[in-house]
Amino acid sequence: MTREGNSITSNHINTGKYTTWMNETGKKNNETILFLHGSGPGVTSIANWSYALADCADTFHCLAPDLYGFAKSDHPAEPLKNRQAWMDCWIEQVMEILDYYGLEKVQLVGNSLGCSIALELLLEYPERFDRIVLMGPGGTPNTKLSLELARAKSFYDSPSKKRLQQIMGWFVYDKELMQPVIDGLTDDRFENAMREEVSRSNNSIFSTAAVPIPTVALSRIKNPILLVHGRDDKVCSIESSYYLMEYLDDAQLHVFSQCGHWTQIEKKGQFNHLIQEFFNGHL
Repeated sequence: MTREGNSITSNHINTGKYTTWMNETGKKNNETILFLHGSGPGVTSIANWSYALADCADTFHCLAPDLYGFAKSDHPAEPLKNRQAWMDCWIEQVMEILDYYGLEKVQLVGNSLGCSIALELLLEYPERFDRIVLMGPGGTPNTKLSLELARAKSFYDSPSKKRLQQIMGWFVYDKELMQPVIDGLTDDRFENAMREEVSRSNNSIFSTAAVPIPTVALSRIKNPILLVHGRDDKVCSIESSYYLMEYLDDAQLHVFSQCGHWTQIEKKGQFNHLIQEFFNGHL
């Protein structure tokens, strides 16, 4: 598929244990950004990161995989026992991807669930990552379980395109302004959400809660980190970024007003400029 400016190539790669659907741009560039998507009914990496993949490809090699248990990547035949079992698989999948491409060290961007995976990667393999962007992180002890998030998690109780549009409307600050984007995502996301393996994996992932990283472990992360949050995020409240700022050793926080959980879409121009400035060492 293509977007203005740079072509996005998408295909399956087999890294050993995992077959991953990978979206890629900027192959000619030496420095790599790995983008990790969030969760939600029918979510795909390309829906999360299409604008960033196109915009960053002028100077960066960009990789955006569908995580194990999501979209077009592999799904377990039997549900995994808990969230930590899923996390172990996601970490293993990411490390296989880096080795497949021969990447010793990369820049890393996580969105929502992808932030939790990014932090776990920094605990296990800090030497494989340079600078880190965490956009709309949750999963901290003070993250509020909002009504919006609770209803999003119950999508499969009565799935429909109308309900999916309602959920996506809660992810943004100005639903009227973002309605064309929501309309453009609805058919593909609903079709993806209704695949048997996708719904099975989704139910398994959210059958148990994540266990937050201990503060003593957070304080040992030394990588430079940029936290990015929408002030009006109703899915993962901004308090989670304040919490991480308190314990991470080398972190800064950028807050966008009039912005919900989809910073990379609602503020795509500013977001893409911001992360590239950070990765280039200008922030």
